[in-house]
Amino acid sequence: MVEGDAIVRAQRAVYDPQNPLRPVTFTANGSSARELAYVINSSEAALLTGFTDESSQLSWLHTNEKATVVVLKQGPHGALASDGTTVTRIPAFKTEEVWPIGSGDVFSAVFAHFWGACGYAPEKAAEIASQSTAYYCDNSVLPIPASLPQAYPALQLSASGGPKRRLYLAGPFFTVSQHWLIDSLRETFIKLGLEVFSPIHDVGNGSPSKVAKADLAGLEKCDVVFAVCDGLDAGTLVEVGYAIAKGIPVVAFTQIEQSDDLTMLIGTGCNVQRDLVTAAYHAVWTALER
Repeated sequence: MVEGDAIVRAQRAVYDPQNPLRPVTFTANGSSARELAYVINSSEAALLTGFTDESSQLSWLHTNEKATVVVLKQGPHGALASDGTTVTRIPAFKTEEVWPIGSGDVFSAVFAHFWGACGYAPEKAAEIASQSTAYYCDNSVLPIPASLPQAYPALQLSASGGPKRRLYLAGPFFTVSQHWLIDSLRETFIKLGLEVFSPIHDVGNGSPSKVAKADLAGLEKCDVVFAVCDGLDAGTLVEVGYAIAKGIPVVAFTQIEQSDDLTMLIGTGCNVQRDLVTAAYHAVWTALER
């Protein structure tokens, strides 16, 4: 597996740019390989190729880098494995916990082992890499067992070609820290491929009757609610209750509230999480499967 600036001459190489801000191509420093596999995430691919759509990104890497295989990682959406002729959707696998630090390295290393060393077909190597990454994210330990002790459920994406899934972002935004968290979450969910309805961004301030009506109208058009419940803000709890009544799933994030204060949320089936990254991924997965 190739990372960094080393010049490589190889029969078979797996290249991971590992640079979310300024990725460079495998061939930029004169490296070459008879068979080259790119393992790259969508944001790196956009910067590297100049294209935002996955088809053009794959085509560019096959044509300009002479990549035999391209594995385009798409976060909670899974990945695409392309051999230049056939593109295979590789599912993401859902976990109870999500520890993301180092997950990209695990995916690339496992793929390199099974494709580069063992000779597996790229789509099979990518699927094993995705399952192994799920194990790592769920347990945050290394090494990855040769035989995974459990199988994780594959994310069942909604039919392709439909509209983007939409998330309602509920939470207080009355202090600088609260507003910062809402801003950051909104940006994160957009990067993860969802449309986001955020009351402070999409409705703003106004009279209570006007704001409440507009907020709830936006909520009704969403596939999932992500609720920041620290502080048990009254407006957020009303939005959660409204979503429950409408049959819209709710992922509730809190770090400080006691379970006794969350009885109604837990008892009505809300997905209560105390880790922010885990909560965010659960919300995305829920939306994508709607």
